[in-house]
Amino acid sequence: QVQLVESGGGLVQAGGSLSLSCEASGSIFSVNTMGWYRQAPGKQRESVATITRGARTNYADSVKGRFTISRDNAKNTVYLQMNSLKPEDTAVYYCNAGVIAAGLFGDYWGQGTQVTVSS
Repeated sequence: QVQLVESGGGLVQAGGSLSLSCEASGSIFSVNTMGWYRQAPGKQRESVATITRGARTNYADSVKGRFTISRDNAKNTVYLQMNSLKPEDTAVYYCNAGVIAAGLFGDYWGQGTQVTVSS
């Protein structure tokens, strides 16, 4: 059984910063690409940033230069540092990871954490 547990998030004023973290736990052999996604009310879930096991990153155009994704492979943890936050960044943020466990590959999601940016 694999679980992704997120922490961080909360309420911040526009221009402020927040950080998120997500740890994968369980009988894990390897964690491949990890990423952060978000879903605002009435909108589809969208990719925010992803990072491969080799630390190759990809960002949505809307967050480039403001958000930084990183990971600690030894801890099976991914981080998202969010700076210069805007009201349009308000959403539920979800962690995602491709995990090999018990000989099988699975795509796992965290429970989501709310990020609210006030204007």
